[in-house]
Amino acid sequence: MDSLSRFSSLSASLLDQAKRLGATAADILISESVSLSVSQRLREPETLERAQALELGLRVFTGKRSASVSTTDLSREALNLLTERAVAMSRLAPEDPHAGLLPKTALAASFSDFNLRDEAEPDVHRLQALAAEAEDAALSTAGITNSEGADAGWSASRVFLATSEGFAGGYASTMHQLSVSVLAGKDDGMQRDYDFSMARHGGDLEAPSKLGKKAAEKALRKLNPRKVSSQETTVVFDPEMASSLLSQFAGAINGASVARGTSFLKSAMGTKVFAPGIRIVDDPTRKRGLGSKPFDAEGMAATPLVLVEGGVLSHWLLDHRSANQLKLASNGRAARGAGSPPSPSSTNLWMEPGTVSPEGLMKDIKSGFYVTEAFGMGINLTTGDYSQGASGFWIENGEIAYPVSEITIAGKLQDMFQQLTPANDLIFRTRTNAPTLRIERMIVAGS
Repeated sequence: MDSLSRFSSLSASLLDQAKRLGATAADILISESVSLSVSQRLREPETLERAQALELGLRVFTGKRSASVSTTDLSREALNLLTERAVAMSRLAPEDPHAGLLPKTALAASFSDFNLRDEAEPDVHRLQALAAEAEDAALSTAGITNSEGADAGWSASRVFLATSEGFAGGYASTMHQLSVSVLAGKDDGMQRDYDFSMARHGGDLEAPSKLGKKAAEKALRKLNPRKVSSQETTVVFDPEMASSLLSQFAGAINGASVARGTSFLKSAMGTKVFAPGIRIVDDPTRKRGLGSKPFDAEGMAATPLVLVEGGVLSHWLLDHRSANQLKLASNGRAARGAGSPPSPSSTNLWMEPGTVSPEGLMKDIKSGFYVTEAFGMGINLTTGDYSQGASGFWIENGEIAYPVSEITIAGKLQDMFQQLTPANDLIFRTRTNAPTLRIERMIVAGS
């Protein structure tokens, strides 16, 4: 019996037991994973780790009261005790008028395989070779003086969900990753940078030597940074920084935050949130996508959503509970760990690219800031206030001129979204992706 068949049988038995003990509804999430990772530094092996995990989460309802429990012990005795405790806990929990399972009519009747599993499992020697090639390429670049190491890893997982409303389904996926981090320069003038690649299938990883070279070049470009004076100017976000900005948007349209009234976009549905022409998509059905899945954590089939069309906001990210709070229907964005109840989340989220190259996007900027790194906790999704420490490069006469550091960039997300222009360089590297973005009139605080 394979894992999914075994999980199906086990879940059916526990759901029946929960009902016999007095639960009015219940669901079960089982997660099984195995991972292998290696690291090296300065061409010498450092770590080798292999881990396996198996966890079962049970959520039970007695009316509008619920409790969630989890365990890594799948023995019959342990599961019997877990179910008894869960039902007893649910009776003591406060009532939640919005809680409940996704109704049978909304559950996936069938679902697709989005090619999320790579059947080829790399061994330790293969991972060590990948890490070694990436670090060696970086260290062989003139001007690189030290290394923080290279890491290569692989993981495989299975997820199974069953609900008392009649849903039962599971899927398998894999993940491959490679990263390298190096330093350029000496003493107080050293600069660090890194690069990485992630993919469902090992063959989709970026070539290790190319990755190492890119990490080295990024570190070298940052040497001898200057300071700039405080001013209001145009800021260009590189794709990685642009993706983090898109993540802030996802947080602001999270149905749970909207229902609590803690999002600056809580009243923005149907209004122009972004500049005209901006299109933002969340799509869990993307082949080999890092955030793809055939159904969400409540059993709703995966479907694409166009969140923003022509700059206008058209959807929140909703699970069943947040949808109930907002008097809407779930759009299948529930995510969940084994030990926690569902909550809304994006899947594969991206902003559609524009038509102009990054170089074209900058060519008329006489003086501006190209930001490549940000840090700090200065983003408030309740008010939209945005303030981050940053470093990157100064733009002069439409071209990258020199590195800069010790800068703070600030603005209001409401204004930043309205003023942004995307370039044409969208690449899918993570679950959330955006092209280079130009934003007019931000505050740059320097010396």
